[in-house]
Amino acid sequence: MKNVYEELQERGYVEQVIHEEELKNLLEKESVSFYIGFDATAPSLTLGHFVQMMVIKRMQKAGHRPIILFGGGTTMIGDPSGKQDMRKMLTRETIDENIEYFKNQFKKYIDLSEEKALVVNNADWLLDLNYIEFIREIGKHFTINRMLNAECYKSRLDKGLTFLEFNYMIMQSYDFLELYRRYNCKLQVGGSDQWSNIIGGYELVRKLEKDSVFALTFKLLTNSEGKKMGKTESGTIWLDPDRTTPYEFFQYLRNVNDADVENCLMLLTLLPTEEVKRLSAMEGKEIEKAKEVLAFETTKLVHGETEATKALEAARALFSGNAKTDNAPTSLMDKIDFENGMDILTLLSKTGLISSRGEGRRLVQQGGVYINEETVADIHHLVNLEAFTDNKLMIRKGKKTYHQVKIQ
Repeated sequence: MKNVYEELQERGYVEQVIHEEELKNLLEKESVSFYIGFDATAPSLTLGHFVQMMVIKRMQKAGHRPIILFGGGTTMIGDPSGKQDMRKMLTRETIDENIEYFKNQFKKYIDLSEEKALVVNNADWLLDLNYIEFIREIGKHFTINRMLNAECYKSRLDKGLTFLEFNYMIMQSYDFLELYRRYNCKLQVGGSDQWSNIIGGYELVRKLEKDSVFALTFKLLTNSEGKKMGKTESGTIWLDPDRTTPYEFFQYLRNVNDADVENCLMLLTLLPTEEVKRLSAMEGKEIEKAKEVLAFETTKLVHGETEATKALEAARALFSGNAKTDNAPTSLMDKIDFENGMDILTLLSKTGLISSRGEGRRLVQQGGVYINEETVADIHHLVNLEAFTDNKLMIRKGKKTYHQVKIQ
């Protein structure tokens, strides 16, 4: 049977690792408790987080025990990694609410039964720390020079790094020590942007406990140009269907660039590697079939097969014009709003198809907006009741983005 590390490596998850051969041998010989942390900065996880869930799923299937750590404590500080400015400060109540959302989402994808996984909250040990004692015991193992060379801090020095955020690495490192002492956790995993923080924890445990522990990071979900995926003009791709509908989720993946198909199939689906290679080798119009498989398989994992099938049928319907479009993303509006006409920019804003009126003006001027497949040529165009058939109309943005409006 293939070692899970080799499987993760083969599918392109692995980015950085400490003591690779030693870790590979450990994962092959025994069940390893490993942890991954999630700060509760929003009321939903994202498509980027789903890559890490797939790693957890594969490692759990191989017999290893995930420790899902929610950052009830660290979220109150805010991780500076990848941020140009300090994160928005959240209240304790908001953080706790977000953690509950996270827990409910995890239940859909990971077996959280007692023997198979642990779910913990670092608020349990961070919020009641005695600061002086903590700095004396833990802070003395971190040098300022070393910390300032970490990418998460170095990139912020010109714009300003608060002392609050400067504590983040020490806090996350302490998490690893606490989980080692409580649950014999031997491995921390996370996205590659967390490497500095993860190394801090790895070194702290090795110094204080004199034991072999390990650090492993995974590739972020990026396109062939190295840019992060999971965002559109209208915002983040969420796992919560109330924030990103299953159809919108499906369409995002259906529209990835040809060069990104193999990477997304490897990271976001459970399809065998051989099948991924076959699909991603398709060329020309055939690659569209591979994109459809990518969108369907990922949507099925995130939202269930029923919703994935609905999204697939809706997408095919909108491209062919021969089937029902009831599953397309839909906005419900009041009939009275259209009696005197609603200007096209307001309509695009209300449906979430544009993030600003400036974007809307550019789209219209470039001929990229359609109402019932007719081009809207004027930024002052008014959409009135005559545009509706059976109280419905269809907006198209560009070649592939559709949105239905219903009135009542």
